[in-house]
Amino acid sequence: MAVELDAALAQRLQTEQIAWITTVRADGTPVPTPVWFYWNGETFLIYTQPESHKLRNLAQHDTVTLNFNTDSYGGSVAVFTGKGYVDDQPAPAVEWEAYLEKYTEGIKMLGMSHEEMAQRYSTVLRVRPERVRAMPQ
Repeated sequence: MAVELDAALAQRLQTEQIAWITTVRADGTPVPTPVWFYWNGETFLIYTQPESHKLRNLAQHDTVTLNFNTDSYGGSVAVFTGKGYVDDQPAPAVEWEAYLEKYTEGIKMLGMSHEEMAQRYSTVLRVRPERVRAMPQ
């Protein structure tokens, strides 16, 4: 990644449960969507449904933003801007396992098994950040 991460932001990349990905529709309308993600040190890994709006939007505009919620005062800003793309290769096992570890409780809350999750959210979406705008916590 072309940007430096301080220790607090690096920690958030490991612990945050939700990020908001903003894609752009063909008519130019931005569409923010909450997603689960795994950060591997270079790209964000996001699993999505094959017919999702995110994928249709990426086919038109590959520039996306990914941001975390702020604190209750509007601080702790973290906005990543980069390129989103479908990865035709399955995620390496180490990434899949780390993703499952991070979201096991969430998957259970959705009433799904890991296998059902893999079937329904079978498309690997990656975001390669090119810059970050961050404000310390």
